[in-house]
Amino acid sequence: MEQCIFCRILRHEAPASLVYEDNQCIAFMDINQPNPYKVLVIPREHIETLFDLTDAQGEAMMRATLRVARAIRAVSGCDGLNVFQNNGITAGQEVLHFHIHLLPRFASDGTPWRNPRPTSRDELDSMATALRVALANSDD
Repeated sequence: MEQCIFCRILRHEAPASLVYEDNQCIAFMDINQPNPYKVLVIPREHIETLFDLTDAQGEAMMRATLRVARAIRAVSGCDGLNVFQNNGITAGQEVLHFHIHLLPRFASDGTPWRNPRPTSRDELDSMATALRVALANSDD
């Protein structure tokens, strides 16, 4: 998809702070950080919703999600983690390219997704680097 921002990221036409990649998916820092270390995981292929994934693509996405979630917990020290995903505009999907949100949660954070803050590329890159190091040092 020519104008899909996630496809543009995959083609290196738009900036992203890359956290993880394999042959089926990538993970990168969300540009609006409700809490530090919020990451998006996407398939390399343009797939709009969960309903359009093959079983193999779904399995690859969950493997990547699990690996990145563990790195987020190791680096951020979060107390919990929201893993969520929206399918279709009616369900709140804003980018019509399947993606999984990983939002670290802390005991005192309230409802952070209501007030995400734009985050500088330097700060996103720094968080992405910390997560890549944690992934490289993990046993997964």
